Amino acid sequence: MIKPQKAYTVYLLLSLLQSMFFSMNFTVDSIYFVETARLDALQLVLVGTALEVAVLLFEVPTGIVADLYSRRLSTIIGYFLIGIGFVVQGAWAFFLPILAAQLIWGLGHTFTSGAVEAWITDEIGEENAGQAFLSGAQRARIGGVIGIVAGTRLGLLDLRLPILVSGAMLILMAVLLAFIMPEDHFQPARREEMHTIQNMLHTYKQGLGMLKLRPILISILVIGFFYGLYSEGFDRLWVALMLEKFSFPLWEPVVWFGLINVLDQGLSAGALSIVKKHLNLTGTRGLIRALLFASAGLSLAMGLFAFSGMLWWAIALLLIIAVLRNIIYPLHTAWVNRKLEPEVRATILSLSGQVDAIGQIAGGPGVGLIARRISMPVGILTSALLLTPVLALLGRQYTKNTEDQLAESGGQAQ
Repeated sequence: MIKPQKAYTVYLLLSLLQSMFFSMNFTVDSIYFVETARLDALQLVLVGTALEVAVLLFEVPTGIVADLYSRRLSTIIGYFLIGIGFVVQGAWAFFLPILAAQLIWGLGHTFTSGAVEAWITDEIGEENAGQAFLSGAQRARIGGVIGIVAGTRLGLLDLRLPILVSGAMLILMAVLLAFIMPEDHFQPARREEMHTIQNMLHTYKQGLGMLKLRPILISILVIGFFYGLYSEGFDRLWVALMLEKFSFPLWEPVVWFGLINVLDQGLSAGALSIVKKHLNLTGTRGLIRALLFASAGLSLAMGLFAFSGMLWWAIALLLIIAVLRNIIYPLHTAWVNRKLEPEVRATILSLSGQVDAIGQIAGGPGVGLIARRISMPVGILTSALLLTPVLALLGRQYTKNTEDQLAESGGQAQ
């Protein structure tokens, strides 16, 4: 039994509800941007870029609220702002309000990022946090499926409805958390340790020191940059490409995209279970090999998707892409985590997240401009090509790791 039980119960409820409301929005927002707001390819990508810029700019300053004042307060503020952002996004179907909405809910995301995990760890103890995270992930998957179904059903009535309802529900959830979310074990950081500039400089100093001790981290972070570089353009354009190229039989497009999301959830869960069971996550060589094959498959699948001429073939490729991406993320995170000192682990993970965001900001607008000036398929193909440097980098690391293992084995033999 996890103690205190109230905090654990609130955490599970929060995991379920936030996943439900996010999925409700995300099931229809890309269709809404194209069919209701009439955004072009470049505007679609700039919307995502605005979100990434907000996260990059506010991640450190908002973290001070969680560390200095209250994890609970930071969480409540965050979900309230995300809800406001969703409502703005659904209320005004024009480019500038939608852009502003991304900045608002990107700011909100930075308040919740890390605060929720830190809060539950404080309340129930480190020894129980692992169990809580696994249980929370299970509730989140359930909430995600419920949100997809609800978003699809509401979207059939009006594409604005799931966005507005999810925003309103997040605001109400933030108000509910103000009444039921306990915080009995929070120990605020000392004020003299929390000056923003000093905190940022200290963070990067620690990170750079670790990079000098482990040069391979530089290669890992560069690979993370390319993962970010390709992803923003693809994420923002694939729905627009599907709507542009295909007629959807039997049901409205929102139903089809809802089904694709449900299949994505199920197939990804199954694939991750297989990877977890059969891949040796303690061996660096196996991790790199898995990342290499998954990345090669992902680049190929995106290139084929860009010029697919049949709806069923396009859907099959989309599901392959989704599964491969869901495999790559935890493998890359595990590689980043390998052999890090505990006191710098959070620093390196933060650097990894920032590198990914910088990649998305750098790659997205260019892909959007290509898609607008030339064509949507060429934009998607460009995203696929932006991923290909990862293959050379991973291949080099795999070869180096193999040579190092052989050298160590030979040394032992002698």
